[in-house]
Amino acid sequence: MSLKFRFFLTLLIAAALAVAIPLSCRKERTPIVGAEPETPYGAPDDTMVRMMPYRLTPRASEARKYTRRTESVKKFVQKNWRNQQETLSFLIAQDGKILYEHYQGTADKRRDIKMAADTPLHIASVSKVLTATAVLELIHAGKLELDQKVNTVLTDFPYPDVTVRTLLNHRSGLRNYAYYLDVKGVWDKSKVISNQEILDLYIKNKVPLDYPNDRRFTYCNTNYAFLALIIEKLTGLSYADAMNEMIFKPLGMKNTYVYNHETDRKKIIPSYFANGTEIALDHLDAVYGDKNIYSTPRDLLKFDMARYSPTYLTPELKKQVYVGYSYEQKGEKNYGLGIRMIDWVTGQHFYFHNGWWHGNTSSYVNLKKERVCIIALSNRYSKKPYRVKLLAKLFGDYPFQMGKDDELE
Repeated sequence: MSLKFRFFLTLLIAAALAVAIPLSCRKERTPIVGAEPETPYGAPDDTMVRMMPYRLTPRASEARKYTRRTESVKKFVQKNWRNQQETLSFLIAQDGKILYEHYQGTADKRRDIKMAADTPLHIASVSKVLTATAVLELIHAGKLELDQKVNTVLTDFPYPDVTVRTLLNHRSGLRNYAYYLDVKGVWDKSKVISNQEILDLYIKNKVPLDYPNDRRFTYCNTNYAFLALIIEKLTGLSYADAMNEMIFKPLGMKNTYVYNHETDRKKIIPSYFANGTEIALDHLDAVYGDKNIYSTPRDLLKFDMARYSPTYLTPELKKQVYVGYSYEQKGEKNYGLGIRMIDWVTGQHFYFHNGWWHGNTSSYVNLKKERVCIIALSNRYSKKPYRVKLLAKLFGDYPFQMGKDDELE
């Protein structure tokens, strides 16, 4: 090999290294809390926070009761959903083992799509449980703090006292965007509104808090619309891509996605009034975080099991999820961090979240002590999915009052 050729080869290698080293370093950079991403939305890097799948081990003491409980659940469903025109996507599992599932009705009448295990339905406010989980994972990874002021992440956020925690537990005092947009002149309802446009309106119009931060509980969708913006800011991804990378894809939730108003509105399973009339989309249908996740009971079971993993949050952080924060008024109902709860004076604790958007109603029940997951979804308006909480009585001492159609055999 000539000296001239060696010199030329050395120059080529040096040039290649000069390009390769900065690229590899760029990949290893971690996001800075509150910093603008280099691009609005980019591909996830190696620092992306991801949930890990987890498989529960069935307990022998419970396995002997599976058959008896399954028969009781089956009779409960048959009794409450006698009308085959009603839609239902239902699953109940213990220790990760599906005891009974049932899919009923026509999910999409125009396309004649029957309800099935892989039919994704709008889960309405059960979406908040998943949004909260993504935020908690970012806290667990050290990219955010629970009591961090929101304006340190969303720098133009006009409420200096509001924290991540008070968004999660609905104690921020923020006005509900759905009601605010009803005020004459605030928004042209012929146009759909986005999460960022809601924040821009609140900044521009100097919308006051309904009450001081952390003064009392008021369930408010605005809290979770802004939490979705925080997820976007910290990950550098759209909310849809962040949820896919952090939760859906790692857990194998293949039939779960965040609705995109531009690309999905002609593809989705629609919803119906109780009389079977299809419900049209409106100006609020592009807002996500508080709603707009489509999923199935089987996918939500995968999500539920992952929250039992020893790698899911620290014990201290997990403890803060499942405590009530609102005791201004006496009562059994309360709210943690993205989860509703009932705390009976007798000591029992019941964790759940319901949802309602257009004709979609949903219920997610998590019996932590008994490791039971109950999921009921419907896209034809009915309050019946909320009744599945009564099935908790098959597994523990939960003092619900029973109606005639709700008795368990």
